[in-house]
Formats: sequence, C-alpha cells, structure tokens
Amino acid sequence: MLPEIAGRDEFAALIVRTDYADEAAWRAVVAEVTQPWGPGGEYEAWVHLVDDPAWAGAAPDAVLTAVRRDEELSVVFVADSTTMQTARLPLLALDVWCEDEELDPVYYQELVDCPPAREFRTSPAAVHDVHANLSIGNMDFEEFAEAALADPEGILRPTR
Repeated sequence: MLPEIAGRDEFAALIVRTDYADEAAWRAVVAEVTQPWGPGGEYEAWVHLVDDPAWAGAAPDAVLTAVRRDEELSVVFVADSTTMQTARLPLLALDVWCEDEELDPVYYQELVDCPPAREFRTSPAAVHDVHANLSIGNMDFEEFAEAALADPEGILRPTR
C-alpha cells in the first residue's frame, strides 16, 4: 500500500514521482513546474511534490487508488519512466474522478459505448492550467485529453 499524501493545499497541483532512474530529469521537471505560469507569468506555481521512493514503480491505477483519499483532488500528475526518458518531460495526467454506482442507466450506457479519456500526457508548463481549470470546473478532463491527442507528439502544451 502506498503512503498517504498529507499536507497538500487544495490549490496545489499534485505531482507524484514514480521513476527514480534519472535524477537530472526529475530536477528538470521540478524546475519547469515551479515556474510562474499564465499570461506573462502572472501566477505563482503551487505544487505539492511527492518525491518518496515508496512510490517507485507504482502503476497508474495504484497511484489513483492512493490519491482518491483526497476529496478535493480532480487530477494527479505522474512523473513516470516515460516522463524521465523523453526530452519534453511529459507528465502523465490522470483523471481522479471515480464512477458512481448510482449513475443513470442511460448515461452509464453512454459511458460504456464511448468511455471518456482517463489520461493524457502534458508538458510540465501546462500542469497549472489543467489543475486550475479542473479544480474550478471551468473545463472537463476530456477537453484537455482531446487537445493533447491533437498535438503531433500527443502532449498538451501551455496556451500562451
């Protein structure tokens, strides 16, 4: 069982490191994700970094199970082996939403027929835009996933 994440401010984007093969790549992720963001860099970057070897090798489903204890969380970003081995350092964004057993049967059938995207890759510079918009319900996870899929490399990039 993965450790509980404590002390995360609800406004801080959660980034969990699961790959420990390249320390320089991790430092580059941290450097990029802690930069001010928004038009002209007007917003401070709020992040909660989980850099604990207890998470090493954790699969996305295990990360989701562990972070779902945080009821204020809508998305978690994972620095996995793909992140560390790719020049653009694309983090894996995972939708924390959990299907409710009491879903309307018609809506549930729509989900079965066309399931929404549950993950996508994002550049560290786009993390804050995703986190902020999902936190306030301004956009849906699927909108970000579609934008990532439209990119030639399949990576969501910041809007500037």
